[in-house]
Amino acid sequence: MLANAERVVIETADNYVKQTYRNRCIIASANGLQTLSIPVVKPDSPKCLTKDVRISDHGEWQHLHWNAIVSAYNSSPFFEYYADDFRPFYEKKTAFLFDFNEQLRELLCSLLDIAPQVTYSAEYQQGLREDVEDLRDRIHPKKPAVTQEFLPYYQVFDQKRGFQANLSIIDLLFNMGPEAPQLLTSFASLLPLVVTAG
Repeated sequence: MLANAERVVIETADNYVKQTYRNRCIIASANGLQTLSIPVVKPDSPKCLTKDVRISDHGEWQHLHWNAIVSAYNSSPFFEYYADDFRPFYEKKTAFLFDFNEQLRELLCSLLDIAPQVTYSAEYQQGLREDVEDLRDRIHPKKPAVTQEFLPYYQVFDQKRGFQANLSIIDLLFNMGPEAPQLLTSFASLLPLVVTAG
């Protein structure tokens, strides 16, 4: 969606909701799909702004996530090329989930040559203009993908499992490398114009 957007508004004033992509992603491993979840500190109250959610040090998640990524993508064509860009996210400590996600988004946009104008919401708005694509509640692990049309690309385990759609963007990057932006541009033509996303 970012590849097809001229302007994006990142929501900062919504209440944090559990079990969303805010703290998880899905990768393709040798044993099938694997969910990587970042543990968060339980908020003091039922209503906690997403930007105030802290990352927990529980369970050495950084070490476990990086080992899972290496195991899944070490044999992919471009893992070694990009590994040093991603390794710091699994070594340095980041206090807030929002900051971790934004630093990761900025890296990915840079690597994929995606450059929408990004701003942040100052307050939560219930209803948005009709010309704004509101994705705050639509991109969710328990809901169908925003689009069901995914352009297949090479994946390490596709001979064994076939093409796996709707995975973390690192799957595309590690498998397709410099061709990933071109594939995203082709894929973007299948999507509606996105002006604002959360």
